[in-house]
Amino acid sequence: MQALNKEEFQRYSRHILLPNIGVEGQLKLKKSKVLIVGAGGLGIPVMMYLAAAGVGTLGIVDFDTIDLSNLQRQVIYKAKDVGLLKAAQAKSFIEDQNPNTEVIIYTDAIQSNNALEIIKSFDFVIDGTDNFPTRYLLNDAAVLLDKAYVYGSIYRFEGQVSVFNFLTAEGRGPNYRDLFPVPPHPDLVPNCSEGGVIGVLPGIVGSLQALEAIKMITGIGEILSGRLLTIDTLNNQYRSFKFKKRADNPLNGDTPTITQLIDYEEFCNPISLKNNVLQVASISVFEFSKWQNEGKPFQLIDVRETYEYDIVNIGGHLYPKSDIENHISEIEVDIPVVFLCRSGKRSSEVIALLNEKYDFKNLVNLEGGLLEYAAKIDSSMVIY
Repeated sequence: MQALNKEEFQRYSRHILLPNIGVEGQLKLKKSKVLIVGAGGLGIPVMMYLAAAGVGTLGIVDFDTIDLSNLQRQVIYKAKDVGLLKAAQAKSFIEDQNPNTEVIIYTDAIQSNNALEIIKSFDFVIDGTDNFPTRYLLNDAAVLLDKAYVYGSIYRFEGQVSVFNFLTAEGRGPNYRDLFPVPPHPDLVPNCSEGGVIGVLPGIVGSLQALEAIKMITGIGEILSGRLLTIDTLNNQYRSFKFKKRADNPLNGDTPTITQLIDYEEFCNPISLKNNVLQVASISVFEFSKWQNEGKPFQLIDVRETYEYDIVNIGGHLYPKSDIENHISEIEVDIPVVFLCRSGKRSSEVIALLNEKYDFKNLVNLEGGLLEYAAKIDSSMVIY
């Protein structure tokens, strides 16, 4: 293993002074290769602290561009960076922070057809994403490749951290499917763009993920394997829950049934999806605007929450998604009914539910929701 040079001894001196780490531990960090999926709220503190700690190679996966709403918590980006690729800006930041760290970026979405190829050359993977399909994908890929998976999630004021498939003297520890055998219903798990998140929370959770990574690399301390750490920042409560391997785990239980990566969008939401939007009848914002201007008869239903409606709306009835079935009798059947939300996702899910359960034939989804409407029709609207 390559020795530390004079600059590295000085840079990492506070680590080297720790008897648990020392020169040997710092050399392990220098040799390590860690993949971070997501260069957002969680991924940023992870990459910052791992690069500062002296991790030799960081892989960063993110296909997204920087949005103004990201700046509340994604602290390495600046207002002038809006519209630029997150992965590219993250690479530039890390290279300025620590030129000793090699940064490899991937600007395509991680999917079943590329996950194994991307992950295989790294020691383990750290999850900085915010959706269930990617979590199951990363978990399954890590198990199939015999690697650990550092998990983190955030929502409003609460967070979770764990380490899955960690190698001990007794073998690999429990994985994500042991804790969450099946994905929750999409109605129950709004993401940060729908439910909000306090800005400092991803910094806390991401820092804990980075800490677990450093402990794993250097071989010190107790790893969060078989334990889920939950954080309630609003009430200052940290709890740890134990969980074990399940005999019915389809990846590595008694009778495994998953031997290769699957369609995780379909697994997490069995109704047909395309570009994360359900396949339901839809209308473009241009056509909808034409309906408005021509006075075409239609009913408009907004399925967001009250606090979202109060931020910005274009009229219509407010029937929140969680309460939609209490308003069935108020939905018209003889004229088109246009459903909308922030991005078009929730409203498409509502339409799919109503079509299947109540056999409606006249429901259409506003493509892209209010975000698209603001971008293409009314730029004076507030977006969030």
